[in-house]
Amino acid sequence: MDETWEAGPRVTGDGGVELATWDLGGEGPPLLLVHGTGFHAKVWEPLAAPLRSANRVWALDQRGHGTSGHAPDRDYSDWERLARDLLAVAEAVGGDGPLLGAGHSLGAAVLLRAEQLRPGTFAGLYCYEPVVVPPGTGGVSPQLAVIARQRRAVWPSRETAAANYARKPPFAAMDRRVLDAYVDHGLVDRDDGTVELACPPGEEASFYEGAARTPTWEHLGEVEVPVVVARGGSDLPPAQLAEPIAGLLPAATLERFEDLDHFGPMTAPERVGSAIASALGAVGGRRR
Repeated sequence: MDETWEAGPRVTGDGGVELATWDLGGEGPPLLLVHGTGFHAKVWEPLAAPLRSANRVWALDQRGHGTSGHAPDRDYSDWERLARDLLAVAEAVGGDGPLLGAGHSLGAAVLLRAEQLRPGTFAGLYCYEPVVVPPGTGGVSPQLAVIARQRRAVWPSRETAAANYARKPPFAAMDRRVLDAYVDHGLVDRDDGTVELACPPGEEASFYEGAARTPTWEHLGEVEVPVVVARGGSDLPPAQLAEPIAGLLPAATLERFEDLDHFGPMTAPERVGSAIASALGAVGGRRR
């Protein structure tokens, strides 16, 4: 992993779960990066490079991911807990005022919910395909939870896992640096010499079940800070929800990457990172 990474403070999240934060370096207003389900902080490394010239960049491992703690009941379907985790992290790394935030998928949704719970926590947000769904729709896809439970959890080695992932979507299309970071930090060593997913299949599945239970959609009008809602070119959710989400936010703009999919930040990290830098640069100096 890049030597710019340093371990940040361990933060006590909702219910006492310990959260790992990471200092990615840079100078300027703090910017917090929040990953999606099944990933972790260090997949942001290639994307963070364009951000360091104007921001002090931070990332966290959300509960149940990377080196953060796990919920005692191993249930992550209550995204309110994730939002409260994020507020605790924001207090720890945000300095003397609002910070900036950028997130992907689950991470983008949690950023929006955190700002709803505590308005003014963020000065501006960049949300790539946030998983925010209208009430009564049942979530983005119940099949995601089914697929997650079928994932292989244990591998003979990181090298074996990386070789397998590299041949299959969505990892096959990702920047190789992202895949390497995912394997390096997203698998943990076992006593028998094998490695296993830090976010086990059953726990990953429970994250997917939380989208429909979180009232973020109903409160989008309360997010008054500037938000860029970014999406790829797919006609499927969550991409197709980007326009209505942006329409409900008081100060939102929409950004499209027609040649990218839901994993755009990991497929074209420098391009998406530059877009984040451009979008949030305009509000970075508005910290109160």
